[in-house]
Amino acid sequence: DKMGKIRYYVALWAAKLSIIALKITRHNGTNFPGVLALRICPDFLKHIGKPQKIIAVTGTNGKTTVSNMLLDMLTMDGKRVMNNKMGSNINSGIASSLIYGASLGGRCRYDLGLFEVDERSALHVYPYLKPDYMLITNLSRDSIMRNAHPEYIRDILTKYIPKETKLILNADDLICCGIAPENPRVYFGIEKMDTDVTDCVNLINDLQICPQCHRRLEYEYRRYNHIGRAYCPHCGFKAPAYDYAGCHVDLDKMRIDVRDAAGIGHYRLLNESIFNIYNVVSAVALLREIGYSHAKIEAFFAKLNIVGSRYDAETIGSRTLYRLLAKEKNAFATTRVFDYISGLDGDKEIILMNSCQGDMKHWSENTCWLYDCDFEFLNRDNIKNIILCGPRRFDHKLRLLLAGVPEEKLSFAEKETDAPDKLRLFANDQIYVLYGTDSIALGKKVADQVRTLLIAKNKEEGEADEN
Repeated sequence: DKMGKIRYYVALWAAKLSIIALKITRHNGTNFPGVLALRICPDFLKHIGKPQKIIAVTGTNGKTTVSNMLLDMLTMDGKRVMNNKMGSNINSGIASSLIYGASLGGRCRYDLGLFEVDERSALHVYPYLKPDYMLITNLSRDSIMRNAHPEYIRDILTKYIPKETKLILNADDLICCGIAPENPRVYFGIEKMDTDVTDCVNLINDLQICPQCHRRLEYEYRRYNHIGRAYCPHCGFKAPAYDYAGCHVDLDKMRIDVRDAAGIGHYRLLNESIFNIYNVVSAVALLREIGYSHAKIEAFFAKLNIVGSRYDAETIGSRTLYRLLAKEKNAFATTRVFDYISGLDGDKEIILMNSCQGDMKHWSENTCWLYDCDFEFLNRDNIKNIILCGPRRFDHKLRLLLAGVPEEKLSFAEKETDAPDKLRLFANDQIYVLYGTDSIALGKKVADQVRTLLIAKNKEEGEADEN
């Protein structure tokens, strides 16, 4: 209607003016333009111009890493890609991206859009933004306050994903496979690996019952939690076949092959964690679906790095410093980090600082996720010192003691920035700084302090050798 159109243009121009104000005040990369536009015009996303082709990436874990990888690779190919990397992955962040990319008349200046979308924002986004392709990395238990039940999230996505959107789904995650069953789809997964098991060794196992006959599922192979190749021995139900199969994983050479109906590609792995191996396979599947050859994608991966806020490693003398994101409130994701660290050879020290700092400011934090998280992976002989810091250090202490970690392996610092002083810095030390999404900047600051200590220690040892 006429009033709706007027409201839309007022919202658009007000948001455009706010961008100028933000630049003047040096507050770039915020969601404010989108928040303002949606406040003035609640159905703003309906009216604003969109790219001709839209790709959405969603899922519990990996969507930010995969979105960044895809953005980097599409940009390498010379594409101008509208994206929401600088804002949030909810409707206001997507609105902000569309505003930045629109003319004063609201016409979109991009042909291709790549949007990371929070799963629970589906009802606010997909009625207006209709992806041609949607990559769903996985669905698992997440924050107990927002989306602890993955089947609940699956039902939200099923209800709001547009019927014409083609889905690229994780075949090793049967909860993910059940999304929007009427939509066109392809599946990716990873064939059996040497490290696979058949029984669940994790505290969380969210898919144990066959969705057809409701009897117990079995696994040909299981990677972790409910992720693996499931089948029902009673009714014959089984996980779908792979359209894009990760195979021949070689962690020594950091390589993986991805096979599809048209051939096979040979890809560089960016990191040896299972999460990141899946991220590679999922990104290849998406790029193959939109028309890229294996050779072209191989060339992209040869130039690619994981975004530094998620993973960073640096060797200083005989010691290595790692900085890793371990999502607070998300037992599933933090468990994967603990499992990854425990599986690596060598002596280790860990600075554990993935406290829920955002929740402490706004509401009461729920710590029950600690008891879904497999802290037992940290009970290893070669993990020599775990430094617990910040306001949740005694909650972490209790959980680690329950996991069997000897108390003499635990050190404490009231402030995160005091944690580096508790390091023991033994020869060939591997030091891991683990932080949450609320403390990315703080994690970098603490890692910088550790780096300074390691440089000084290395210099001191070098001088001692010379003498």
